[in-house]
Amino acid sequence: MGYKAQALSYDYSSSIQCLENPQKPLYDGGIIKNPEFNNGLQGWTPFGDAQLQHTESRGNKYIVAHSRNHPYDSVSQKIYLQKNKLYSLSAWIQVSGENAAVSAVMKTREGFKHCGAVIAEPNCWSMIKGGLLAVASGPADLYFESNNTSVEIWVDSISLQPFTHRQWRLHQEKSIEKTRKKKVLIQAVDERGHPLSNASIFFEQKKPSFPFGSAINQNILNNNAYQNWFTSRFTVTVFENEMKWYSTEGSQGKEDYSVADAMLQFAKQNNIPVRGHNIFWDDPSQQPSWVPSLSPDQLTSAVQKRLNSVVSRYKGQLVAWDVVNENLHFSFFESKLGQDFSPKIYNDAHNIDAQTTLFLNDFNTIEDSRDGSSTPARYLEKLRQIKSYPGNDGLTIGIALESHFSGPPDLPYIRSSIDTLAASGSPIWITELDVKSQPNQAQYLEQILREVHSHPKVQGIIMWTPWSPSGCYRMCLTDNNFKNLPTGDVVDKLLHEWGFNTKLKGTTDPNGFFKANLFHGDYQVKVRHPILRNFTLTKHMQIMPADEPKHVTQVLQLSV
Repeated sequence: MGYKAQALSYDYSSSIQCLENPQKPLYDGGIIKNPEFNNGLQGWTPFGDAQLQHTESRGNKYIVAHSRNHPYDSVSQKIYLQKNKLYSLSAWIQVSGENAAVSAVMKTREGFKHCGAVIAEPNCWSMIKGGLLAVASGPADLYFESNNTSVEIWVDSISLQPFTHRQWRLHQEKSIEKTRKKKVLIQAVDERGHPLSNASIFFEQKKPSFPFGSAINQNILNNNAYQNWFTSRFTVTVFENEMKWYSTEGSQGKEDYSVADAMLQFAKQNNIPVRGHNIFWDDPSQQPSWVPSLSPDQLTSAVQKRLNSVVSRYKGQLVAWDVVNENLHFSFFESKLGQDFSPKIYNDAHNIDAQTTLFLNDFNTIEDSRDGSSTPARYLEKLRQIKSYPGNDGLTIGIALESHFSGPPDLPYIRSSIDTLAASGSPIWITELDVKSQPNQAQYLEQILREVHSHPKVQGIIMWTPWSPSGCYRMCLTDNNFKNLPTGDVVDKLLHEWGFNTKLKGTTDPNGFFKANLFHGDYQVKVRHPILRNFTLTKHMQIMPADEPKHVTQVLQLSV
């Protein structure tokens, strides 16, 4: 049993379909007693004033919480949490009557912890996937809540699986080995095809495959120290403010893209791709000063002009567009121009720049489980709304997770949230990662970076750490002399771990083979042999991501 516990893998699967019957509980329910209600109500009690009914339908047994008068009226099980354990939670939920948001909540001595949420439907079962980090040992009550007290809450297939930090780290390492690295087999031969044993092989990574970067601002344009520090580390970027509407058209009709153009040129010269941020921002406080007073007709005209201007100008030059920024939390444009504003803008942007992936960019989806506006379920609901607009059905709309953290990260909630979002098949990026200034800032940053980099469905990471002499937004990586702060040291340590600028050497075996396990990326490979004293064969090799074959065999042939 000890070996089984050490070897317990993490299940990254999640379902976002509403199914006729719930799936089996993950981990056979973990520490949950009677997870499928095969033994009636054993282990379960009412929470609040709810009435419970054990029910069976089509051979499936489940619990119904009815006669609810308060959001928290539902079903509960008492469990014992262990301090510093990481808990993965899942359950299948159905409601009566109408769609309703349902949350899984843990009541502890320290307070209430929201662990996950779903928009449940009548007549079919939806999966909640979530989690929590236990900050203290002690008894707790797991229950479910919904602000809609008119609905019954039906529950089945509940699971709560604890992991140690060591097990959690092993999950990360295993995922990295599977999704970020590949085994490589090299054979050195002479011009007759005979294997060369004892040949020296040298690998040097020239560019990593995984995009990892930081935001920049206009301070980089005339600061060589900033440029050198930045370009020696990062392979993707985004502009802090310089491409936003209030920066390019501060006065109506007077567009100025000179700064954004210069920054894009800098990035191109250094072969660093750029995310476009942003076309519009739905926050009423982030509009150009002249926009809020426009009439609906004037605003429609200004919006169309802005869209055509910025998207056409940078068409084909960016790797992404954040289209209507923070559209889950704010609705400035919808309040003025109607609820179809965002879906239409996605459609129009795609028609102008069809080759660039369009993203929905928002905050608190992985940072704060208490924010009901941007849960994974709400995020996916918004994506479905955008795609339901005529002409948008075939659009690929990416998921951009800002990731502005204020305190210690809840790693199980982060991982489970990405699991749920990944079930949509949309590309997922971390786009504005930072941690609020605090004593453990660097430690929290490392925990978050390890978690998101190791998730198999995360395709890129950008930190919100543009340098300014007067200080950064919330997190700097260097001081004003471009000497690393503790956060910068974390970044450099992880870059090294993740194979950045890898240099590896070895010797071929009697059959001329050399095996290596390398991070995906572009490599220069050099081969030397003792009998060819002054001759070095140099080849370029691309190690491809995991959707390619797991093993690459490259034959390097020395011509004598």
